[in-house]
Amino acid sequence: MSSSTSEKRQKMDQAAIIEAAMSAMTDATNPAVFDVTIICTTDDFQASYWMDRLSSGVCKSTSSDSTNNYPMVIAVSEDWSSSSGAGNGLGTLYAFQKACNVAKEKYGANLAQELMEGKISAALYHTAGKGTRLAPLPASENNNKPGVKLPVCHQLADGTYEPITVLEAVVRQTGIYASSRNGRLSVFWGDQIFVPTAPFKYTPTHHVDIMCTLEEEPPTEKVWKEKGLEKYGVIAVSGGGKGDAAQVE
Repeated sequence: MSSSTSEKRQKMDQAAIIEAAMSAMTDATNPAVFDVTIICTTDDFQASYWMDRLSSGVCKSTSSDSTNNYPMVIAVSEDWSSSSGAGNGLGTLYAFQKACNVAKEKYGANLAQELMEGKISAALYHTAGKGTRLAPLPASENNNKPGVKLPVCHQLADGTYEPITVLEAVVRQTGIYASSRNGRLSVFWGDQIFVPTAPFKYTPTHHVDIMCTLEEEPPTEKVWKEKGLEKYGVIAVSGGGKGDAAQVE
């Protein structure tokens, strides 16, 4: 097979994946969401807001079984004692620990156990911060950056319609991975919307998955500076199709 034919087929495959992803993300009749949606917020006021908002909207239950806790929405505040914060890794574990405590107290559910047994899927969304990259839009929501409204409405549990927010769009968008993520904790940014070009229904092969943009060639110094890649780090992926990767901050 010639390289041009191979590239053409690859582009066709990617186009089919994008089309399938867009269809799944915009399916308002049967939207895909994680069994457990955890929101890490700046303070308790935002935590209370997002628990109510998501439970009555994007993550509303359609089950008639009152004993079914899922889909479940838990929002916790980032109250790490250090002024510098816990960082992404430790902050995620801390937020998950707080969410497990809330689930136990509010629903009598043992999230950690059910996740370890592969019974549920769970996603954690980091939303804390002032939203520098979205400025000045977050100012319209009292610096609640995931609350920035988008120009499209969605239906809430009471039948009313309201503009969908950035976080709600992210929850809808990332929900397409839920069926492939039982027994695993998925972590996303609450203000980052993306359309995958790789299959979103798959069987995990590694202890940890990481999503990234693959470049055909390593970036030059000029491209590195122009794209501001120093803010995000580099992920090196090995050849051979095994999917092994290493991240360099």
